[in-house]
Amino acid sequence: MTATTSTATTATPTVTGERADLLVALAKQRHFLRFTTRDLTDEQAGLRTTASALCLGGLVKHVTSVERIWANFIVEGPSAMPDFSAWTEADFARREGEFRMLPGETLDGVLAVYEEVARRTDDLVATLPDLDATQPLPKAPWFEPDTEWSARRVLMHVVAETAQHAGHADIIRESLDGAKSMG
Repeated sequence: MTATTSTATTATPTVTGERADLLVALAKQRHFLRFTTRDLTDEQAGLRTTASALCLGGLVKHVTSVERIWANFIVEGPSAMPDFSAWTEADFARREGEFRMLPGETLDGVLAVYEEVARRTDDLVATLPDLDATQPLPKAPWFEPDTEWSARRVLMHVVAETAQHAGHADIIRESLDGAKSMG
């Protein structure tokens, strides 16, 4: 099985094996997340439909941010991420904007940014010299100290994070108007 990705200006080489599998897994989970937003207005994309503070547009924004940060981490190491252990309440409050549609944001705009980030990640998967290359994790209350993750592990984490939030999105969408991603 082969997978090919491309950008508007350059073609990413055809990949096989593990890299192709990673690209397929990423594409499948991204599809499910994007699919939950089909035929919605900007207003609907920003609605909370459950006890959670999450909305569909906010989930796409969050997954975009997560994927961007982790792709940067693969290349740049822990400097690509903040020192979460030093975050203040103001930092966490700013991050909350990542989970909702803010004034002036559109669903089309949020999805376009997601597509751009996905394209960059796909290019990284295809061209990264070594999936075994590791980086030390940054300081954060949820990471064990002195732990390193390989590029492979980071990419599997992005797949898992996307899948988890695609499931959240499916519940939000079903609560919104009864539409489902599957079934």
